Amino acid sequence: MTARSTDRVIGRGRRQPTIGAGMFGAGNQGRSGGRRARLRRAAALALVGAVLTGAAACGGDRATDGDKEGKDARTDGKAPASTPAESTASAGSGTSGGSGALSQRDLTALAFTDGEKIGKYTAGEFSLGEPQGEDYTADPATCQPLVSLAKGATAFDPASEVHRNVDVAEEMVGTTVAVQLRSYNGGGAVGVMKALGAAGKACAGGFVENRAVAKGQYLKVEPVKAPDHGDEAQAYRFTILDVKGTLKLYEYLTVVRSGATTLSFRADILDTKDIGKVPEEVITAQWKKFEAASTR
Repeated sequence: MTARSTDRVIGRGRRQPTIGAGMFGAGNQGRSGGRRARLRRAAALALVGAVLTGAAACGGDRATDGDKEGKDARTDGKAPASTPAESTASAGSGTSGGSGALSQRDLTALAFTDGEKIGKYTAGEFSLGEPQGEDYTADPATCQPLVSLAKGATAFDPASEVHRNVDVAEEMVGTTVAVQLRSYNGGGAVGVMKALGAAGKACAGGFVENRAVAKGQYLKVEPVKAPDHGDEAQAYRFTILDVKGTLKLYEYLTVVRSGATTLSFRADILDTKDIGKVPEEVITAQWKKFEAASTR
């Protein structure tokens, strides 16, 4: 088992530590599609049983958005989280990054809806809050933006954020994409992209991801071709060693900035297969929806 083992929903309110999407992936939490994905991934465990031997349970529940709103006061020197903006700033406000964040309501309207179809993929909500949340950390800390852009990952906390899970419900072992939209006040979005770029360079030779009692070794961080969307975009390929130190796994991360908002796409698979990139149809569909609505 790897560091990104996730707490899977069993019934209502009970969680059982199990493997997530792609062994280091976001998992499929909540929604009917997520439940179908959990069933097919449970069946797929036989295919990767060797990887799961000696798996450590990951304790603690992920905080929901409401839980985290009371955690703005920090003692680690990082900037406190901004409060959601009451008015909507234009998502395409130029390379300055905009001066105001989108409200939670407006950002939600720009994201995939629960059950929305994107070609063969279906979008759904994460019922347990955001994937790769505050309990995912990197060693050294400089690499944190590559693991998660949650509150506290950089000196710039999002004022609003929306998280969607995208996968193919019928596939037992298939690609899963965590689509995460975050909006920032001031120049926060620009600052986040700078921190991400710095991490990509500083951590090219690898780093350690910490998740509760489990750890995962990133062997390599490589820049790959980024989409031509927004004001700027970055994309990375991660080579990750499984917890037994025998198998290499692959993940892809693409982050697009448009004005004061970032659109993040993290893709993986419950397999050692290299999927090659974040599915273009998922990035394109989310970008078109975001762009069309934000420019009205």
